[in-house]
Amino acid sequence: MSISLSRLMSCGFARFAFSLVAYLILLFSFGAPARAQAPMPLTYDGAGRDQKLLALAKKEGTLTWYSSVAEKDVAPLIEPFKKKYGIQVKVWRGSTEKVLTRTLAEASAKRYDVDAIHIGAPELEALHREQILQPIYSSYFKDLIPDAVPQHREWASTMLSVWVQAYNTNLIKKEDLPRKWEDFLNPRWKGQLGIEAKIQEWYAAIVLDMGEQKGIQFFRDLVAKNGLSVRNGHSVLNNMVIAGEVPMTLAMYSYMPIAAKNQGAPIDWFALEPTIGRANGVGVARHAAHPYAALLFVDYLLSPEAQKILVDLGYVPSNTKAKSPLGDLRIKLIDPVLTLDELDKWTKSYDAVVVHPVKQ
Repeated sequence: MSISLSRLMSCGFARFAFSLVAYLILLFSFGAPARAQAPMPLTYDGAGRDQKLLALAKKEGTLTWYSSVAEKDVAPLIEPFKKKYGIQVKVWRGSTEKVLTRTLAEASAKRYDVDAIHIGAPELEALHREQILQPIYSSYFKDLIPDAVPQHREWASTMLSVWVQAYNTNLIKKEDLPRKWEDFLNPRWKGQLGIEAKIQEWYAAIVLDMGEQKGIQFFRDLVAKNGLSVRNGHSVLNNMVIAGEVPMTLAMYSYMPIAAKNQGAPIDWFALEPTIGRANGVGVARHAAHPYAALLFVDYLLSPEAQKILVDLGYVPSNTKAKSPLGDLRIKLIDPVLTLDELDKWTKSYDAVVVHPVKQ
C-alpha cells in the first residue's frame, strides 16, 4: 500500500518525507549502485577489449543460442568454442521461421531466455525493428565482406548462400560460356536455359544492379528470345543440369554443383558479376542474461577458426581471411531491407516477367 507525500506531511511526518524524497532524488540523479552498471558496453572497441570480454564471458560461464543452422552442423561449430573457453552453450535449433517466431513470442511475454540468435539476415533485420537486438562490436568486423554488418551494428553476417551459374560439361564447353549477362541473349542459348521458380530476391538484386527498367527489360527479352525453363526446387534443377535436360541454369546455390562435381557428375559452375549472395548472421539479444558470453560467441563465429569450420561444412564464409570454396569471387549481398519491404513487389514482377510471362 502506498501513502502519498501530502498525507505523510499532514500526519506530522514532513521531515521524514523531505528526507525520503531528497534521498530518492540523489539516488536517481547520481545513478544506481555500481553493480547495476554494465562492466563494459557491448560496443566497446578500446584498449584491452578482447581480454576484458573474455574475462566477463568466463564469469558468466554459459549462453543460450537459438539457431537455424542444420542440426548436423551444430556440434562441429560449438564444441571447439566450449573446449577453448570452458563456456557452455545451450542450443535451441529450428527453422529460421520457428526461431523468429519463438524469439518474438518470448520477447512479447517478457521472457528472456535467449542470448545469441543466428538466422537469416532479413529475419535479423526484423528483430532489429522490433528492438529485440542490441548494438555490438567485434574485432572481426573489419575482415568481413562489404555490407556484412548493417549500419546499426545489431547483427553480423556469418555465412552466405551464393547463387552461381551451372552447366552440363558434356553439352557446353567452358570456352563457350557467357562472359556477361547480355551474352545470354545470343540465339545459341535458345532452349538451353533454366531457372528456379522462387528466386525473386536474386532476380531483384540482378535487376537493380542493371538499373530497374533496363534489368526488367533484359529478362523480358531473354524469355521472349531464348526462353527459360522454370523449375521448382534447386535440387531438382541441379539434377536436371546433370542429366542434360536443362543444359544450363542462370542461378544455382553454389554448394550443389560443387558437391556434384566432386562426386564425378558432369556439371561445373561459373559466376557472372554481380554474383548475388544471401547472408545468415548472428546478433545478441537486448535483454540477454549472458551478454558477454554471447558476444564472445559472436567473435568466435566470425573468427577464421570458426569460418574454416563453416567452409568444411560446405558454407561460404563471410570473413575474407577464410579460404572460400568460391575463391576470390566478389559477392554482392542482398539487402535484407529490400526483402522485408519489397518482396511482394519483386515476387509479382518475377512471376509476370519470368514464371508466367505476360506478353508486352
